[in-house]
Amino acid sequence: MIKLFVGLGNPGSEYEATRHNVGFWWVDELARELKVQLTSERSYHGLVARTTIHGQTVWLLEPQTFMNLSGKSVAALARFFKIAPEEILVVHDELDVVPGQAKLKFGGSHAGHNGLRDIHAQLGTGDYWRLRLGIGHPGVKSEVINWVLKKPAPDQREAIEDCMARTLKAVPAMLAGEMEKATLLVHTSKPPRPKPPRPEGL
Repeated sequence: MIKLFVGLGNPGSEYEATRHNVGFWWVDELARELKVQLTSERSYHGLVARTTIHGQTVWLLEPQTFMNLSGKSVAALARFFKIAPEEILVVHDELDVVPGQAKLKFGGSHAGHNGLRDIHAQLGTGDYWRLRLGIGHPGVKSEVINWVLKKPAPDQREAIEDCMARTLKAVPAMLAGEMEKATLLVHTSKPPRPKPPRPEGL
């Protein structure tokens, strides 16, 4: 089950609405749903909230170290509270997924994402869960830095927000340790069509 939800982003108002901060947006939304307040915790280099769900302590974290040092914050909190890597979900922006879609996956490489790269290094493993929120790709590699640090166009922002609302519905399954069910919920971009009724007598 997931005990630590981490949203990646960059601190500071100038980054607030940029694509690179969708992880922060997601955790902000989760905090609203769980009715908890993220507060600054210097020992974990981030904004932290904790709550208890079904008798289990759950943590929310937004590292305030800047993206490429995210692991410092994640590892500090995880070590102190003895949270195993497989109990961590990192929510981050993903260039290779279109806005409005998301992917939930366990383990694998950091694929050049600076936040994930540092988390890999600080945890000493890639064996944690990631929720990859699509922000789309500018089409040219040299434009990537510019792209992630800009605000998405209104229609993209709307697609991302719809996607966040949908993927947040997978949280109860994540908390119950039902990661297959959570994956199914995340990867279903549209509500499934009702199956036609079976004809009588079959």
